[in-house]
Amino acid sequence: MTRSSPSHPVVPLEDRPFDVVLFGATGFTGKLVAEYFADHAEAAGVRWAIAGRAKDKLEAVRRDLAARDEGLHDLSILIADSHDVAALDALAPQTRVVCTTVGPYARYGLDLARACARHGTSYCDLTGEPTFVRTVIDECHDVARGTRARIVNCAGYDSIPSDLGAHMAWDHAHRSRGEGLSWVKAFTGRTKGAASGGTVASALGLMDAAKKSKSVRRLLLDPHGLDPERNTADGARGGAADPFEADQRGVRFDKDIERWTAPFVMASINTRVVRRSHALFREEGGGYGQRFHYNEAMSFARGPRGLVTASLVTAGLGGFFAAAALPPARRLLERFVLPAPGQGPSREAIESGFFELHVLAETESGRRLRGRVAGTKDPGYGETAKMLSESAMCLAKDGARLEPRFGVLTPATAMGMRLVERLRTAGMTFDVHDA
Repeated sequence: MTRSSPSHPVVPLEDRPFDVVLFGATGFTGKLVAEYFADHAEAAGVRWAIAGRAKDKLEAVRRDLAARDEGLHDLSILIADSHDVAALDALAPQTRVVCTTVGPYARYGLDLARACARHGTSYCDLTGEPTFVRTVIDECHDVARGTRARIVNCAGYDSIPSDLGAHMAWDHAHRSRGEGLSWVKAFTGRTKGAASGGTVASALGLMDAAKKSKSVRRLLLDPHGLDPERNTADGARGGAADPFEADQRGVRFDKDIERWTAPFVMASINTRVVRRSHALFREEGGGYGQRFHYNEAMSFARGPRGLVTASLVTAGLGGFFAAAALPPARRLLERFVLPAPGQGPSREAIESGFFELHVLAETESGRRLRGRVAGTKDPGYGETAKMLSESAMCLAKDGARLEPRFGVLTPATAMGMRLVERLRTAGMTFDVHDA
């Protein structure tokens, strides 16, 4: 684990020319984030720039942005490659926050996270890769604490709805009743959206890494794999045997919601992020509850139709991953079925998408809470662009309203209810009430 002091003097935040630099503005999701900044940054007083490795592509993005707002004709452009450490060391001290959409992050993200930690530059990304997040924790947490940087992974659909949904439930219980939570369950509701090419590439990359490495397999199976400290000898901290926290692998009927449930593919990252939030708060003497547990799944109707649908979804997921593990089938999937990195749905499809996540919680005294997190655009594109952009602006502009907590953090531990407030204002739903 890297614990040394930064080798470069940290430039004071007030001396930096930009509040946010968007790294990867030429990709499909990067362009959506750039458009969100074009529409909202000026009103928020955010000084921003775009960055990447190809100057001509960045200039094309700037021209498109200037068509939305002619004041962006002179938007600054910074050039840096994901693996050019010197260029990243030059970029990081120019901004308060780096907001990056360049994935898969295990391949393209680590040098940038390291540079931000060294230079006291806050950082947010869209990763859903547990192995990448674990590496960033191990290499950057202590450095970022020393330089007072907030390094925030998983600031999109992976994993803001889950992380802030659980935090919102705890905040309600704590403020209204002065107590913590025994558990939180999250269930996907009505959702319409397309899988992104970057998400698919990340998932396939994780599969390949797991096939080659026993330690990767252990990490992916560890419910507490992103907690501050892990027992790397056995790959878990004692939670793996807990049936509540083990990832759901089959069809179940959940008595608390009286619905059939199936595995949620994103639970493998979302659950670990929520548990890391709890563990980081617990290090400070808090946490969500003395015996807090978290899990999530997809939910369906309660009758025979729900059972059939949950069974078909579960079988489909298993079939997909089985096919993706076979080279001939994988090639066919990549050629004819799966989106490539940089590809995405039409603007009409993005605007017509939506998602909802239902949150059920039980307080330490046995009272029940119900909550809902929802968005009105495609979750992996329109809403993710919103969540990442608002996270970056929150880190850049709301420092005085955030807890003085630094290092490799989660959305909840870095920004908490302040980010919830921002996302509500931006049109997302975050609602919680006594059941």
